[in-house]
Formats: sequence, C-alpha cells, structure tokens
Amino acid sequence: MAKQTPRTLSGFMELLPAPQRQMERMMEILRNTYALYGFTPLDTPVIESSEVLLAKGGGETEKQIYRFQKGDADLSLRFDLTVPLAKYVALHYSDLTFPFRRFQIGKVYRGERAQRGRFREFYQADIDVIGDGKLSILNEAEIPAIIYKTFSALGLRRFRIRVNNRKILNGFYASLGLADKAGDVMRTVDKLEKIGPEKVREILTGDLGVGPERAGEILDFIAITGETEEILSALEARRGRNEVFDQGVDELKTVVKHLGAFGVPAENFAVDLTIARGLDYYTGTVYETVLLDHPEIGSVCSGGRYDNLAKYYTDKQLPGVGISIGLTRLFYVLGEQGMLNPELNTAPADVLILPMTEDLSAAIALATELRENGVRAQLHCEEKKFKQKISYADKLGIPYVIFLGEDEINAGVVACKDMATGEQTKLDAKATIYRIKAGLDARNRGFVIRG
Repeated sequence: MAKQTPRTLSGFMELLPAPQRQMERMMEILRNTYALYGFTPLDTPVIESSEVLLAKGGGETEKQIYRFQKGDADLSLRFDLTVPLAKYVALHYSDLTFPFRRFQIGKVYRGERAQRGRFREFYQADIDVIGDGKLSILNEAEIPAIIYKTFSALGLRRFRIRVNNRKILNGFYASLGLADKAGDVMRTVDKLEKIGPEKVREILTGDLGVGPERAGEILDFIAITGETEEILSALEARRGRNEVFDQGVDELKTVVKHLGAFGVPAENFAVDLTIARGLDYYTGTVYETVLLDHPEIGSVCSGGRYDNLAKYYTDKQLPGVGISIGLTRLFYVLGEQGMLNPELNTAPADVLILPMTEDLSAAIALATELRENGVRAQLHCEEKKFKQKISYADKLGIPYVIFLGEDEINAGVVACKDMATGEQTKLDAKATIYRIKAGLDARNRGFVIRG
C-alpha cells in the first residue's frame, strides 16, 4: 500500500506543543473562574441521535450539521453545546437541583465553508444557569461580572461588555405597529456599523416597506448613545407606550443597578440598543463582548436570557441565561494579533534531570522527590552527547536543568542551572526544590494574553 501524505483537513486546528499549552492554560483559567461562581463542570456526548439534535429542525443548522449512518442509526455530531444541554436537563430533570449552574468546554462541529479564523471543528466554552419554572433576574446581572472576571484573568483589559434587553426592542417595534416585521428590522439595524444609517434607512423604507416616519423613529431610537444613565433616562422618557417595552427597561435597570456590587467597572460595560442576538431564541437580557483595540474581531463572548431551554424535549418550563466563548476562534485571532504572551512557560517539564552516573537510583529518587513537591520533572537517560541534552532542554524551553554526578551524590547536593539566566547552584535537594518553585512562581505570574 502506498504511503499517504499526512495532512490536516481544512477547517480543523492542530497545534504544536507550545501553543497547545497556551490553549490548555486558557481553558484552565476558564474552568477556575467559572468554578468561583458555583458552576459545575459538565460533558455531553459529541455524537447524538439526529432527531434529538434536530428537534428544532430545518434552517442553516441542518445544512451545516455533520450527519451519518451507522447501521440503522441516524447520527450527528453536535453543532453547539446548548442543544445537548437542553436534552441533558430534560433527561435528568428529576436528578438535578435547580437553579442548575453548569459550565462546559468542548468541541463542536459545523460543516460550513472554512475561512480565516473560522473553523469546522472548534472549542466552545459555555456557562448557563437553568431555572425550574422561574429564574431570578439577578442571574442576568451576574453574567457581566463573570465575563469581566474571566477576561481579566486571561489578561485582557480593554474590552467592553455591551448589554441590551430584547423586550425593549420587541416592545418598541410593537409600539410602531411593526411587530410582524421586527425580526427583519432588527437584522437590518444590526448592519448599522457596516453600512451606515442612510443605507439602513434605504433598506427599511424599500425592501421592508417601513414608512419614512417610522424609519426615522427607528434610526432615532438606535442612535440613543452616551453614558449608561443617559441611555436609561432616554428610555424612561419613552415609557407608557408598550407594556413589554416598560418591562424590558425595568429589567435593564436592574442589571445595571447591581454591576458595581458585582465588581464590574463602568469602563468595561455599556448599554447598546443595537444588540439583538438570536431573534428566535433570546427573550430578555442579551450580551456581546468586544475587544476595544480589535473591533474587527467582532463579539468574543455573547449570549442572553431565554424563556424555555428544553421546550422541544419536555413540557416543563426551564428558563435560563447563558453565554458562550468561541474559544478556538478567539485563540486563533489572539495569536494572529500577537497578543498571546510568549514569555509564559509552555515547556512540558519544569526540570530536566541529567544523570551523570551509570547507577540511576539517585536520579530516580530525586525525580520522585521533585514530583511529590509539585515540580514537573523529566529524566533524560538517552545515549546522547551532553550538548544535545542541553539543546533538548533549550528547544523545549525547560526552565531548569539538574546535573547529578558522583561528586554531587557524594556531597549530598544537586547542581541546578537556570536556563534563562545561566546561574548555577549546588544546594541540597530541599533548597534546590525551594529555589525552583520560587523561580516558577515568578515565571507564572504573567497572563496568557498581553492585554
């Protein structure tokens, strides 16, 4: 059989060891941050029955899904983490305690055209809070705090969490007599930053048949900008025209009211009346997070409130609120922009031990002691020249190399070289471990992202 040329499919990311460590560290930060807020980890199968995944049916999802037959089974790869969550909650409803707070970091699959920064296989990092019948709006107020904490822990500083409420939009368009066209209008308004207000007006009055006066009111409404209090005051002035609108304003004010107590600085938050998101899904607060210095990236974290997560699987009312980070795309874009911190330790080991004697007992015992103290240690026992062994440590970026020969063993010391500074010490094992751990702590104080 002829040898095959190794290749990775288009739209699938495959990382070398050092960037893989950076990705793993990002995931570790996400897991630790989500855990601070009481979220439990969850994993669901990558493969589901097609009828389960496509319960909602049709549309772009069905076109993009990876679907295949195995015997008589009609199977599909999950295309997001939300639909499997809905199935999970419906299936295990009697075993769960509500509100159910879960986070999940996992791969999803979409058979769309592969583009720069857009993948067919990619990691999503989601959190959701699911209620049983009801869910306090305080959960919606807490979400920006989780976003802020997460991105700050990653090392980002100049980002903004943009928030709106779908009830405000739905109520506003209903008050104009445009309830039946609200979805099309919102999709048009969403293009404002790309095509400008005059082109939006042209589409509203032309393609959508909105009267000139109503189109003017829409453009005036979405042009409401300024500080948070200014926007809320402008919304207050429009009260009394629609009950749903008024309810949305109340909910938005509640979210804003608690932000300070949740630890979200004013400069990292903004009310933005142009944000709609998931027109057939989100029903309350909606979120988008943007990097201020890289607006071309678009939203790096988005989500919102929904009324009934599992309506396709159960009659029980299960409202929720959640957000999702497209982790693979974010990682790719950050790398492309040179924002991933190259100074962080991405080596597979903290210490490389080079035994200089035929009897390896002392080296093995030292490696064991290092590992018991939380130091990642690797023994290099290959028959290589000394320079090649040092080059091995250097190429992998291993911070410390230990030389253990007869002289060191007899003297009860360890020769340890700091590969970054070239400094070499001869101390006993305990002192060497202390020195290594102190050095590692200093190295690991940096952030994954240079914000």
